Amino acid sequence: MAFEYYHRNGTKMLRYGYTTGTCASLAAAAATRILLTGSEPDTETLMTSKGIPVSVEIEVWGRDETGAWASVCKDAGDDADVTDGLEVRAHVSASSEGISIDGGKGVGRVTKPGLDQPVGNAAINSGPRAMIEAAVKAVCNELHYDGGIDVIISVPEGEAAAEKTFNGKLGIEGGISILGTTGIVEPMSEQALVDTIEIELKQTALDSDRLIITPGNFGENYIASEGLDQLGVPVQKFSNFLGETLDILSGLDIKEVLLVAHVGKLSKVAAGIMNTHSKYADGRNEIFCAHAAVKGASTEVCRELMDAATTDACIEILDEAGIRGPVIESIMSAVQQKLEHRVKDHYRIGAIMFSNVYGQLGMTDNAKAILRGWKSAAERHKEDTK
Repeated sequence: MAFEYYHRNGTKMLRYGYTTGTCASLAAAAATRILLTGSEPDTETLMTSKGIPVSVEIEVWGRDETGAWASVCKDAGDDADVTDGLEVRAHVSASSEGISIDGGKGVGRVTKPGLDQPVGNAAINSGPRAMIEAAVKAVCNELHYDGGIDVIISVPEGEAAAEKTFNGKLGIEGGISILGTTGIVEPMSEQALVDTIEIELKQTALDSDRLIITPGNFGENYIASEGLDQLGVPVQKFSNFLGETLDILSGLDIKEVLLVAHVGKLSKVAAGIMNTHSKYADGRNEIFCAHAAVKGASTEVCRELMDAATTDACIEILDEAGIRGPVIESIMSAVQQKLEHRVKDHYRIGAIMFSNVYGQLGMTDNAKAILRGWKSAAERHKEDTK
């Protein structure tokens, strides 16, 4: 059953796919139906939070002495990755109450702190866990079953696929992660996306010579939480294409730009990485380690930074060592240098770094000066319009 949902990206029509989390949810729902009815469902359907329904044919299923199982193959659409085509299997068994979810063969285990799941848990993120639970509950309610269900998600080829991911570096061992926030994989044609960003930037420059840029939703949410979107300055998302965005702005009538980004993205810029997607470059641990070493960190702290699973874990290590301030200041100084080298003297630029856990981490001097000017202008405008 082909998943035929498309969107236009430039001149191309690209097909959506669905996440491993959606696959696990569909498989769990089908397996629950088999367990409770004893018969095979022809299809299983769920509505994703994106508002797009996903229906699949259940072609692989079975029963054993402990329960029932069903499998769904991952379809990544036109954004195919290492998980495309993988079988995602759910085994379910009856229990006294509640719905428990765990991982089996080919689903990784968390071995380092700082990830979505605690150490020891299966690497099934909170979003997919909620989807799986909701899908199983829906079948139980439909069939008037009020007992419990134990769900085990496995990916037979997951361990081999994980070798092509960053899971080992992150501290996820033994398989892939079950991921997905919306349940849908949105295909991305890189050149078409850059072309779209350019069009939007040109339109924005017609009305404003000031701009806030941010990679995505994390940055957009932070900007709103800090009231930066209330300064009369437009906000533009650029995905991972920072270098292209800075270059495009150099050809426009832009005077001031404020870059607001999560530490996981912005720390890469300190090393001159201008496409922040992990498939092009990472180096976050190395960047933290190098700047910490320059600021007098011990060998042990540097080892811990190199082994940290996330940038938030790096911040925790710096806090324990009492050197967060100077290290972040050093990283922000490097970020500013790299940004200025890229934009030359075409416009003034500054940067703000934040974490979803720790809030604002750092701000370059240029960013402070830019914000002072914008806030002053916003106050004057407010007074003039009273």
